[in-house]
Amino acid sequence: MKIAVIGAGLGGLLSAAALSKEHDVTVYEQLDMYGGRFTNLPYKGFQLTTGAFHMIPHGPTGPLALLLKDVGADVEIVRSKPEGTVLMQDGKLVSAMNFVDVLSPATKLKVPLLAMKALGQKTGTAADFLKGFPDMLPLADSFCGWALSATAANTPMEEIAAILKNMQKYGMPGIPMGGCSGVVDALAGVVEDNGGRINLSTRVDAVKVEDGRATGVSVAGQNVPVDAVISNIGHQLTSKLYDRKYLEPKYAEVLTKVKPSAGIKICLAAEEPLVGHPGVLFTPYTRRVNGINEVTHTDPSLAPKGMHLTMSHQTLRSADMQQEIKLGLEDLKKIFPGKKYSVLMVQSYKDDWPVNRISSGYDLGNLTPVKGLFVVGDGAKGKGGIEVEGVALGVRNMLELFEKAYG
Repeated sequence: MKIAVIGAGLGGLLSAAALSKEHDVTVYEQLDMYGGRFTNLPYKGFQLTTGAFHMIPHGPTGPLALLLKDVGADVEIVRSKPEGTVLMQDGKLVSAMNFVDVLSPATKLKVPLLAMKALGQKTGTAADFLKGFPDMLPLADSFCGWALSATAANTPMEEIAAILKNMQKYGMPGIPMGGCSGVVDALAGVVEDNGGRINLSTRVDAVKVEDGRATGVSVAGQNVPVDAVISNIGHQLTSKLYDRKYLEPKYAEVLTKVKPSAGIKICLAAEEPLVGHPGVLFTPYTRRVNGINEVTHTDPSLAPKGMHLTMSHQTLRSADMQQEIKLGLEDLKKIFPGKKYSVLMVQSYKDDWPVNRISSGYDLGNLTPVKGLFVVGDGAKGKGGIEVEGVALGVRNMLELFEKAYG
């Protein structure tokens, strides 16, 4: 089959690497680079990122690692040890695996029952679930902010339950050697080795549809006939590429309601370690920063010799971007008192360059009203998939749907 992939982000490259084993695949990317929000951004000798952190939520045993192995992408992923720590109000650190130590005695007694109940929760938000347990809400906000760029109040508890199950199943974070580029470079290599093509600086203007089925794409005014289309640009942007007569009313209505998640990343340079380990530092008692990582303990090549790269993340809580950045910078001063560091870059993610095209827990799956047109990426994640793990789960599901449709 002849397949067009729109967008060379992580979802598009995973799809192309898998499908190019047996099919004729061409990837079209409007930027002059592949990787989207999951690649390295060289700056002053540091390897910053265009979006995602140099961290994979379930490390070498998670959905992304398994799919990379399946498609033949050789990526070394090193498990983070410790997995994470929590910064307390008094400045002390506790293991993220022993977070119950920070809770009140009354809440500690109820944690086992809460955990069992959480795994089966189907309704409400995480904040609703924790009503009556105010000492757990900051921890939930820190986790949701770090992992999903959301708050506990706007994250469905059903999604949290699925995440908890995946944490039990797949394990904890890991770091890809070479950072994000280590992953997408390997995938691009697989696509090309399989005979596929990645066309950069090439925009798809339209998806051609006949009798409700995708039959081609328009590129620079030229119609390219295809048998199927995989879109990595999200449901909303994808829906603008084909004739609106094929846009089902219920689907169109849903598209008007879903929203992207937004966040801010602050990148720091320091000669001495700030976090002190390669896991996640959760910061539940700050005004804005949700979590921080320092992956140069595992991969020193991501910074100049003798330097560390430290990156913080915070979900965007208001429309005043400058105020949000200011509060994040103030948080970092309090988190690292007396430490010497410089701010390399502040990056914001929203609108058409968001953290997720659709907030976690509200993903719309891989299907569209047009037969043969599938969506992958961070607007079509699998249930309970944290960021790139969700992208991998979504691609895996798309491949199953593809196989059912075409054999």
